[in-house]
Amino acid sequence: MSKTAVCQVIASGKKIILATHIRPDGDALGSTFGLAHLLMMLGKEVLCYLEQPITGVYSFLTSNIPIETDFDRVLAFANFAEQSGDGLVAVALDCGDLGRLGDNGNALICLSPFLVIDHHQGNKGFGDLHWIEPHRSSTGEMIYDLAEELGVADTLSQEAAQCLYTAIVTDTGSFRYDSTTSRTFAIAGRLIDQGVTPATVCQRLFDNATFGSLHLTQAVLASLQTYLDQQVAVISLTQKMLEETDTSYEDAEGLVDFPRSVKEVKVAVFLKEGEPGTEQISVSMRAKGDCDVAEVAAQFSGGGHRNAAGCRVLGKTMDEVCAMLIPALEQALLQTASEKK
Repeated sequence: MSKTAVCQVIASGKKIILATHIRPDGDALGSTFGLAHLLMMLGKEVLCYLEQPITGVYSFLTSNIPIETDFDRVLAFANFAEQSGDGLVAVALDCGDLGRLGDNGNALICLSPFLVIDHHQGNKGFGDLHWIEPHRSSTGEMIYDLAEELGVADTLSQEAAQCLYTAIVTDTGSFRYDSTTSRTFAIAGRLIDQGVTPATVCQRLFDNATFGSLHLTQAVLASLQTYLDQQVAVISLTQKMLEETDTSYEDAEGLVDFPRSVKEVKVAVFLKEGEPGTEQISVSMRAKGDCDVAEVAAQFSGGGHRNAAGCRVLGKTMDEVCAMLIPALEQALLQTASEKK
């Protein structure tokens, strides 16, 4: 599906519901809220559904954004659109699979038409319509393309530009990842021209640690283990660590970059213990060079990008998950080495 077709679908509705994945990161929120601003500029009535309220680091993006965490109210919004004949469109952004939409994902995709806009390599397509471009740096970059197609790229509000810049800067690792292209930099430059101050955004994103988050960093880094001649580094986050430091999962965002930055490390793995009762381990992998961790994640029903991917494993301990991952990562590293010969 092309961005032109996406614009046609969006134009067909007067009321738009936007959603993204659970535990949303900068690209998820930046692209969702950036699109919300674009649609409101076009006179659309927009509602952004989030499973949990936004607090902490990304709260600066929420200004003038209609956010709803009560799913019953989302359904009421959808029902009113259908009854009034206004036309409803639902859009999932930056979500690689249905399961990542959260507890109400199955109900969300019953809204029609349901459009998916995403850049994850492992996205097989769900819902009714899909615009998926795995080579793009971020979903935020794709939303800027939509702004151009819709003819509003030159008149973006500072708020919209800030949302899209946040999406791009976070999902490119501050323009360090392989997915960063000249197009990425060109879009970032245009967003700066429209009022974004990079220093201000980066200060809000990266210079807001608390003493609790510093203690959490200390605890997580103390868990470091290395494998395969130090090519793979694994760190872990437990519920006990969060309780003892009075922190949340959001405070752990970006910690995987610490082991990834070590010269010898080719793949960094971050294992996160799920909330009590879930018996779930979340796995985040970050690779350097040509190692394809998306293929590794796919072996465990996950996905992502070549150098940034993840999955969720149920009913296993962290040690068991690690024991499953290391052989798969070893094969991926061997394959990469073989391809270079």
